[in-house]
Amino acid sequence: MKKVLHKILSFCMALIVLLSTVSFTVASHYCGDILVDSSLFGHVETCGMEKQQSKNDCKSEVQDDSCCSDKQVVVEGQDDLKISFNTLIFEQQVFVASFFHSYINLFDTLDTNIVSFRDYAAPFLIRDIQKLHETYLI
Repeated sequence: MKKVLHKILSFCMALIVLLSTVSFTVASHYCGDILVDSSLFGHVETCGMEKQQSKNDCKSEVQDDSCCSDKQVVVEGQDDLKISFNTLIFEQQVFVASFFHSYINLFDTLDTNIVSFRDYAAPFLIRDIQKLHETYLI
């Protein structure tokens, strides 16, 4: 159960990091107040009511404003994920250093094998009890 929970939490944290660093743009085309098309990856389709450019661009003509508009929403992800040890304040540096030192020292005494029955001798067998009672483990 603990391993499953650990894998689920690891996956969720990786997903959070991935989603916080992704940036994307949502493009939308409106005709008046009505949303005609919206796109995440490509160009949006238009409704066909945009203003047409005349063939004679040299003449200065007064053109009416179009009722269509294009809007883009840009969501930028986080760029800097690495926190430098120098940006920590002094109390945080002391905490990290002391935690690291105490964590490493936890495992120094686990290398020796402690045998608690080393000073005691095994009992002498006068009779084989299993043979005496005719009980055998299969």
